[in-house]
Amino acid sequence: MTKRLMKKYEPIHELDLHGIQHRDVKSLVEDFVLKNQKSLPLKIITGNSEKMKFLVIDVLNIHGFQYSDGDYYNRGYIDVLN
Repeated sequence: MTKRLMKKYEPIHELDLHGIQHRDVKSLVEDFVLKNQKSLPLKIITGNSEKMKFLVIDVLNIHGFQYSDGDYYNRGYIDVLN
């Protein structure tokens, strides 16, 4: 493939919450989305914990971010859209 046809994409910033205690989630997510809000979309990996997803979505709603909750095959992440 010639160099002119190769398109470079910006990497999507990710926050992996595996191993993070629930009490620390709000501050971590808030710092992450506010610091990277000019680099949307963002990905927050929550795992399958419903409580973890609820905590993340609560922070996103407080700050007015739109989001998508995983996909059909993998429900363990949240995409922050805008």
